[in-house]
Amino acid sequence: MSAKPLLIGVSARIHYPTDHDALPRVFTKTLHFLEQSVAHWVLSGHAMAVMVPAVTRDSIVERTDLNLDDYARALDGLVLQGGNDIAPTAYGEQPLDPAWAGDPVRDAYEMELIRAFENAGKPVFGICRGFQLINVLHGGSLWQDIVSQRPGAFDHRALQRYEKHYHPIEIVPGTRLAQLYPGITQASANSIHHQGVKDLAPGFVVEARCPLDGTVEAIRRTEGSYVAAVQWHPEFHQAGEPEHFDDSEMLKDFLEACRAVRDAAG
Repeated sequence: MSAKPLLIGVSARIHYPTDHDALPRVFTKTLHFLEQSVAHWVLSGHAMAVMVPAVTRDSIVERTDLNLDDYARALDGLVLQGGNDIAPTAYGEQPLDPAWAGDPVRDAYEMELIRAFENAGKPVFGICRGFQLINVLHGGSLWQDIVSQRPGAFDHRALQRYEKHYHPIEIVPGTRLAQLYPGITQASANSIHHQGVKDLAPGFVVEARCPLDGTVEAIRRTEGSYVAAVQWHPEFHQAGEPEHFDDSEMLKDFLEACRAVRDAAG
C-alpha cells in the first residue's frame, strides 16, 4: 500500500470587489482563490493542496470563528502564495506611495496562519509575497520599491513579460540550498516583484542573492521548525527549460520535512 499523501495547506489569495465591478453575483463578492500553478507545483511532489480560507472585512463570521490552529494540526505543512504588496505598516513604515499600501487584512491572516503552523512544528515555505511576509513577521523589513529606493538596482519587475522576466541568482555556499544543488553556484530565476528584503529577520540566513545588485532571493530560518522562502515563483518553472533554476529538489526537501514531522507524530 502506498504511503498516505501529504496534506499541504496553501494560504488564500484574496480578491476584493471594487466599485467598478459591473458584473453581478460572483464579481461583487470577496473571492478566496488558489492559483492553479501553485496547486500543480504542490501536486508535482505527490502531495495534496488544501486552501485555507481567510476572514476578511465583509465576512459573515468573525476571526474567533476561524481557528487556524485546527488547520495547523490537521495539515502537514504550509505554502504561502504570492500576490500583492505587504503593508509597510507591518514593519513600522508608512507607504511612500498610495499604490504600495498593500493588504493589511491578508497580512494579518497569513501572519496568524504562519504562527499556527510554526507553533505546531509544521514546515512553512514562502513564495514571493510569502517570502517577504516571513521576513517581516520575524522582525525584518522591506524596500517598498527597489527601483526608487535603491538607485542603480536591477528592475526586478517587467509586467509586460511577467513570469518570463529572468535574472541570475547566486546560491550562497554552505547553506541548505547549496547542499540541495551541489556543483551549482549560479542559475536563472523569474522575477516578478518591486519590493524586497531590506533588513533580514533575526535568526535567518540568506541562501541566494541576485548578483546584479545583491537583492536577497532566498532565506531560511536557522533554528526551530522548518521555515524557508524564495523571492521567485517556483510554480512558474516550465519543464524543458534547463537554462532556468529547477525547483524540484527544493520542493522535495520541503515535503520530506513535512513527512518527517508527520511520521514523528505517529
